[in-house]
Amino acid sequence: MTDTQATSSPVSAGPDTTGAVAAGPAAAGPAVTGAVAVAGPLLLGVRHHGPGSARAVRAALDAARPAAVLVEGPPEGDALLPLAADPQMRPPVALLAHAVDDPGRAAFWPLAEFSPEWVAIRWALANDVPVRFIDLPATHSLALKEPHGEEAAPAPEAPADDELTPAVDPIRALAETAGYDDPERWWEDVVEHRSPAADATADALAPFAALAEAMTALREAYGDGGHPRDAVREAYMRIQLRTARREFGDGIAVVCGAWHVPALAARTTLAADRALLKGLPKVKAEMTWVPWTHRRLARHSGYGAGIDSPGWYGHLFGAADRPIERWMTKVAGLLREEDRFVSTAHVIEAVRLAETLAAMRGRPLAGLSETTDAVRAVMCEGSDVPLALIQDRLVVGETLGEVPDSAPAVPLQRDLTRTQRTLRLKPEALEKELDLDLRKETDAARSRLLHRLRLLGIGWGAPAQGRGSTGTFRESWRLRWEPELHVRVAEAGVWGTTVETAATAKAESQALAATALSEVTALAEHCLLAGLTEALPVVMKALADRAALDADVGHLADALPALARSLRYGDVRSTDTAALAEVAAGLAERICVGLPPACTGLDPDGAEALRRQVDGVHGAIGLLAADARPTEADTATSAEARATIPAEAAATPTDGLRNRWAAVLRKLAGRDTVAGIIRGRATRLLLDDGRLTEDEAARLMGLALSPGTPPTDAAAWIEGFVGGASGGGMLLVHDERLLSLVDAWLTGVPADTFTDVLPLLRRTFSAFESGVRRTLGELVRRGPVPEGAGPAATDHAYPGFGPGLDTDRADAVEQVLHLLLDRTPITAVTPVPEEATA
Repeated sequence: MTDTQATSSPVSAGPDTTGAVAAGPAAAGPAVTGAVAVAGPLLLGVRHHGPGSARAVRAALDAARPAAVLVEGPPEGDALLPLAADPQMRPPVALLAHAVDDPGRAAFWPLAEFSPEWVAIRWALANDVPVRFIDLPATHSLALKEPHGEEAAPAPEAPADDELTPAVDPIRALAETAGYDDPERWWEDVVEHRSPAADATADALAPFAALAEAMTALREAYGDGGHPRDAVREAYMRIQLRTARREFGDGIAVVCGAWHVPALAARTTLAADRALLKGLPKVKAEMTWVPWTHRRLARHSGYGAGIDSPGWYGHLFGAADRPIERWMTKVAGLLREEDRFVSTAHVIEAVRLAETLAAMRGRPLAGLSETTDAVRAVMCEGSDVPLALIQDRLVVGETLGEVPDSAPAVPLQRDLTRTQRTLRLKPEALEKELDLDLRKETDAARSRLLHRLRLLGIGWGAPAQGRGSTGTFRESWRLRWEPELHVRVAEAGVWGTTVETAATAKAESQALAATALSEVTALAEHCLLAGLTEALPVVMKALADRAALDADVGHLADALPALARSLRYGDVRSTDTAALAEVAAGLAERICVGLPPACTGLDPDGAEALRRQVDGVHGAIGLLAADARPTEADTATSAEARATIPAEAAATPTDGLRNRWAAVLRKLAGRDTVAGIIRGRATRLLLDDGRLTEDEAARLMGLALSPGTPPTDAAAWIEGFVGGASGGGMLLVHDERLLSLVDAWLTGVPADTFTDVLPLLRRTFSAFESGVRRTLGELVRRGPVPEGAGPAATDHAYPGFGPGLDTDRADAVEQVLHLLLDRTPITAVTPVPEEATA
């Protein structure tokens, strides 16, 4: 049932065998038949998640009326069993056990509505019959697990490699004996597809006896099936069975995996069983109920004892009659919700086809494969696209269980649950998109909660690309609750009893332990987003200390963008960012001083990394300068730096920090010792900001692409100038002088070096949109327009890309912009040319 058992029991490693057996030939008492109580223990071997097994267990318990019920599971959960009768408890749920000193060392015991163990527990509680767990205690099973969930070596001495028996899948072995090539299909035919009406008239215990006999034969042939730790678990279960017999007599029922039935029926001495348990490691463990999901029951989700189709099995268990007709109705309802036309006739025809396929394949009832084939052919018109939706929503399902408030929980979990209810953020198994407007108090509180949980490592929500505004007052999240998050909450409980105090304590600890400046700046940004005002002083002190000691320009450049983004959150989140602004300004100053020397003597990889950092710093300074005020450092700008700034740039409103950065870019663009990719990017940034005229840009490009420049350096310069997401392709389309320079350089590259520069050029131009590449090709094929040529010379397949300004087309665009921006319309509207509207 557990992850631990999934790797130690062949019943869990494959489909867990089930059936039913009154105590077999080696049992302590006679077998039971019909509704007659038995003198010896009633051993009911089951598949851990099987609707047929669940119905069979319920029928067997109704027939035998045992004095006590023992269930395979950790005994620490006995105190939690009464909660299974609580009206708020809705499966699927799971018992969660974790080590007190190491919450990450945890294990789950999932139970669905169609789990035989759950049915047995609910039957016992409804009939006032004592019920207990009898498997190996969690205090031992957790101690045998590695911290990341992998099991440690079993306590008993493991046999040598040449003595290891390959793990056996009991279901597969029995299916092959019966002539089936698919063990799941065999199991459905034998157990899951038995109708409730047939079960009501048959001997309730006969299937258990038959499967017990089969398991006995398999255990005689395969021993422990390659899982030596089963011997430890079975020894403990036998001891618990002896204790229960002394207390309740022989009239008890045991619900366990069918693989264990022969071992529990075997006659052994108490001393031998205790010897197997001697020396087992122990840890202090705590246990509670947590919600589970159908998706986590699926085998592909990583739970070894899972099943492929929990939604389908839940339907089989819940359908009182006509399961195929009811299933097809569910499928039709889902497809109709997705706006697909499915009529009643489709449902009738799909049912007929499924039943026909079952008859042709010799099956007692149409199974999942037959219903799927019928749905594909009739309702999906042969397409697998809607079939994937049915598989996800119905066959697997997104059901999320619920546990009552009275279930034990760590204080942090209780605070989180209380906050979720206050903010109306209900955990859901289905992925959900959440758009927040931070100007609203409730949405702002939701944002703070999600950011605090991310800081604590509780990944309930992940930031997503919003569909609306990209302003600082908008946030989009993608939410999905996974059962494993309960373990993360337990782990985070060491930091505090509430989400806010825990996030604050962890942020302070991370700030003191951080060794890189970028780590502290990212943490400062996270604290602002999470509203952790009490942690900010500690984080800011650590940030100032790291910034003062770090002389690496690359580290400073990595840190500045995060600080600049953080300053944007001050107004909308009502957070004081004055201290952050001072640190950011200091970092920007140091970058302006240290960047030019750092851009020399770089290899290609280092130059590319620094180019990305230059882009980040450029964007950050743009954000900082938007709210910057002149400082003493601004007035102290050297005459040499001011002389390098064009007059038109010096007249801009925000001339402090931005002008100093422009002076740095000027230095980078004009130094031959700087890597080509950085010189090209610096030139492009200056051109985009209007601090470099087109003539100056053409001059710098001509120098970079001159015959004396090595082809690889020239190609790197082009990559920096037009590469990335800077729209360089459209720049070449609209400025034929720059395109002519690139074309002339490229055609003049010697043949022996062309193969060296080709990868760089392919990487640069492949980033352009296909339309831009096609237009560039047309322009190059046409060739340059002769100087002084008339309008006819520019008449080619792509109008509007001529050397002059097309005023008519520009006026048409202006009118459209007014409409888009909802501006006051112009009184005299210029007619829009037909070719422009096309």
